[in-house]
Amino acid sequence: MNDVPIQEKASILLETMPWLRRYSGQMVVIKYGGNAMVDEELKRAFAEDILFLHQWGVRPVVVHGGGPQINAMLARLGMEAPFEHGLRVTTPEVMEIVRMVLVGKVQRELVSLLNEQDYKAVGLAGEDAGLFQARRTPAWVEGEPVDIGLVGEVTHVNAGPLVSMVEAGRIPVVSSVAPDVDDPSGVLNVNADFAAGALAAAIGAEKLIMLTDVEGLYANWPDRSSLISRLSDTELREMLPDMHSGMVPKMQAALSALDGGVPMVHVIDGRRPHSMLLEIFTDDGVGTMITAGHAEVFE
Repeated sequence: MNDVPIQEKASILLETMPWLRRYSGQMVVIKYGGNAMVDEELKRAFAEDILFLHQWGVRPVVVHGGGPQINAMLARLGMEAPFEHGLRVTTPEVMEIVRMVLVGKVQRELVSLLNEQDYKAVGLAGEDAGLFQARRTPAWVEGEPVDIGLVGEVTHVNAGPLVSMVEAGRIPVVSSVAPDVDDPSGVLNVNADFAAGALAAAIGAEKLIMLTDVEGLYANWPDRSSLISRLSDTELREMLPDMHSGMVPKMQAALSALDGGVPMVHVIDGRRPHSMLLEIFTDDGVGTMITAGHAEVFE
C-alpha cells in the first residue's frame, strides 16, 4: 500500500465504504486452510484481515483444519498413517495426533496471532459446549463404502454459545473435531470445509469464505483462463459430476451452506496476501462467488 499513489489509495477506500456498511454487524464464517496456514507471511496477513473485519463491525468466525501440520507431526513421531484406496485411515493413535495438533497447536498459534493487538480471539473445539455432534461415515470408492476410521460428518450444531461469544465481541477460532454421537466418549476428525459449511448455516452467516491453494473454481481445470468469477448453486450442481476431484469436497460443503440459508460462498486464493479483503470489499473481487438461487447479490 505504501507504493500506491495517494489518489488510488483514496479510490480504494471509497470503494470499500458501501461494502463495509453492508456487512457491518453480519457474521461471516472463514474456512482457514492451505498455504495460508504454513507460510509465516500469509499467516500474519490472514490475522490482519480478520482483525480488519472485526474492527469495522463485521463479525468473523474462523474454522480451521491442519492437514500439513498433522502430516509433519506424524512424520516427526515416526508414525505411519495407513491409507486405504488413497484415503488416510484415522486410527485411534492417529486421532490423538489430529486432536493435539488441531486444538493444541494450529488453533493456539492463530489465537495468539489475533490476540497480539487485542484480546478478542477465543479458541474452541467442536467438543466445547457441545458445539458440534458428528457421526462416523465411510468414504465411497467406486460406489463402495470404505471404512476410514475415526472420521465423521457434522450432524448437529449447537450454535447458541458461539453466537453469544460473537455478540460479546469475541472472534471464535474453531477446530474441526467433534464428539461421536454414537460413542460420546469418542472424538471424530471432521473435514474442516464441511464443518465450516454446517456452522455457517447454523449461525445464519451472511457469507462463507473458503481459502484454497488455487485462484478459485475453474470451468476447465487446469486451464487457468477458465476461472469462473460468479455462478449460481444450480450451475455448480451441474458442474459437480465432471469436476476435478480435489475441488469436489469444497464445493459439496459450499452447496450444503447455501442449502442451509447462507446467501453466498466465496472460494479464494489463500496464497495471495489479503485476498479475502479484495474479494469482499472490491467491486471486481478476486475469486469465485457462488450464490444461492434466492440470494440478492449486493452490487
